[in-house]
Amino acid sequence: MIIYSKEIVYLCQFSIIQGKNLVDIMLSNAAKYAIRAVLFLAINSKNDSKYGAIQIAKDLDIPQAFIAKLLQKLAKGNIISSSKGPTGGFYFTKENGGNNVCKIIELIDGKGVFDKCFMGLPNCGDAKPCPVHHLVAPFKKEILEQFLHKNINQLAQEVNEKGLFLSLK
Repeated sequence: MIIYSKEIVYLCQFSIIQGKNLVDIMLSNAAKYAIRAVLFLAINSKNDSKYGAIQIAKDLDIPQAFIAKLLQKLAKGNIISSSKGPTGGFYFTKENGGNNVCKIIELIDGKGVFDKCFMGLPNCGDAKPCPVHHLVAPFKKEILEQFLHKNINQLAQEVNEKGLFLSLK
């Protein structure tokens, strides 16, 4: 049995009280914006419709210059599709939809984001855990499994069926 000190429990409760959950702490804003943009395109790309960075930025309330760079990176990583020219823009195909959410996160934040220590310690792991490692590790593993086994089409379908939102607008 692992006994946690009051300080460790307080640290985790404080994070939740401050409105931060484990995903907020683990993922950069860029990764969260990228996931939202990909889902936006997955939901809205129908009948050859294409969207520019300005429209996506406006609809998702994300800075335009920031989302433009992310969209280019996502297109180069084959997570979304793009075309150039006067009728160009970003769009989503069935092939793009087979990617899992982890591919987006790895493209933006790098590989191993789920292996990083919750407290930012460089050598934290099962063999040499930080004070909250055993508390956080099961949640990180569960989130990783969900992101690995859910493709973008499935996630977009859930957004539609459950009435979830991508922006507070």
